[in-house]
Amino acid sequence: MKSYEIMYIVKPMEDDAFETIVGKFNTLITNNGGIVEKTNRWGKKRLAYEIQNLKEGLYVLVTFLAESKCVHELDRVMKITDEILRHMIIRKGE
Repeated sequence: MKSYEIMYIVKPMEDDAFETIVGKFNTLITNNGGIVEKTNRWGKKRLAYEIQNLKEGLYVLVTFLAESKCVHELDRVMKITDEILRHMIIRKGE
């Protein structure tokens, strides 16, 4: 398994709905054979530019271990999830 980080921005929403989204993606990683090492909720931050007429977003940074098929599935699901404004998955250096 390789080490990855994913940063994603969620549309501003209630705390319960936000925790549901974060839990959904952490569960997706573990269900596909990955291991979530750390989840940092950075909270609401101002965006550098408007995305879908929004000026703020909820930032999340997750560090995890996974195989490439898990990463591809995570990327696919994030692309089709309406609550996600932007996401970026990077493989950490060795």
